[in-house]
Amino acid sequence: MRPDLPAAPVAAWGIRAVVADAAVADSAMARRVRERLPHVPFTVADPPGESASGRRPPTNLADPATAADSAPGAPGTAVEDVGPGRVLRLSAHRGRFLRPCPGAKSYRCCGYRIVHIGEGCPMDCTYCILKAYLRTDDLRVFANTPDMFSELGDIFGRDRSRRFRVGTGEFADSLALESLTGHTHEILDFLREFDNVVLELKTKTDDTSWMAAEPRPDRVLAAFSVNAPAIVAAQERGAPPLSARLAAARKAARAGFGVCLHFDPIVPHPGWEAGYAATVDMIASFLRPKDIVYISLGSLRFLPDLPAGLAAAGILPDYYLNEFVTDLDGKRRLARPLRVRQLSHVAGLLRKCGLAGKLYLCMESDEVWKAVFGTTPDGFGGLARRLMEQAFAQRRGEP
Repeated sequence: MRPDLPAAPVAAWGIRAVVADAAVADSAMARRVRERLPHVPFTVADPPGESASGRRPPTNLADPATAADSAPGAPGTAVEDVGPGRVLRLSAHRGRFLRPCPGAKSYRCCGYRIVHIGEGCPMDCTYCILKAYLRTDDLRVFANTPDMFSELGDIFGRDRSRRFRVGTGEFADSLALESLTGHTHEILDFLREFDNVVLELKTKTDDTSWMAAEPRPDRVLAAFSVNAPAIVAAQERGAPPLSARLAAARKAARAGFGVCLHFDPIVPHPGWEAGYAATVDMIASFLRPKDIVYISLGSLRFLPDLPAGLAAAGILPDYYLNEFVTDLDGKRRLARPLRVRQLSHVAGLLRKCGLAGKLYLCMESDEVWKAVFGTTPDGFGGLARRLMEQAFAQRRGEP
């Protein structure tokens, strides 16, 4: 398969070099990336050492010069010699491709499964947990897709009566690099034969190029991260405006795809009540209740090292000055009173739009569920069960 891809957003993401593991240097994905980035130096390098878990250490590793030919775009160009910007690393992943959601067991989890396609995001959101988790600006994409499809095919095909709700947007944005890699096109093509799998594409972009792969509308969910206008403008650097994301959501909905929205994180900032009300109003102007499959609400949470890193870079936002507590999973999150107030406010706005049955909380305790919704997931048969049923519901688009 060779996806027909649009022009790559090279300038937007500032990719200055591509480094490929030797094992995937001649893969279909590597060939597409070189074709889409013809003037970006391409280096073939042995992969750095892996941890015992099979995951590469989250460090920014420079690759040595390996060849005399260092013309732009030629193999062997030294990464450190090509100026500022990000490095795109095409890697051969040696660990599992299908993983459970990495949520803490002490909180209610949605039962989502991760298809691990890569690590890192070209957008620069100040609240992003990946900043502290990965500790690098490099973008890593797993280019050994035949290995991925072998693993997934074995799992999905073992029992066709077992349903899976999976997504690619946990450690990377599902679509940010799609115009370079064609990864999603390949995955959609592979999943055609699996009626028991729904794929959620979670993104902050307005990319709808994946629709050209013509997947089954009832087996793909177009999911978009949304936030208050002030947060989108000031804290989601490099991301398209909210109106562009919602226009993409509407396009997907009109084509029959279910839409998911993720208010995660809900960020405390001056005027946040009015800000999130404006976002809900904008959602209502683009989407109908029947277009939306489910909506997650998540409070601001982060690894303890993140604020210090932002402060060192001179970009620490004021919202990190709120009161935070250490969570059961070691993260920092808003103290419960403000957390409940924010979650309840946004949930109330969405209820007024006819979306009451489509809301859930991301990684919260039963106590917070009761405070926001008056019940726990046990009251409606379990969160994972409800979301699975909503994901597999039959849908059709309208012109």
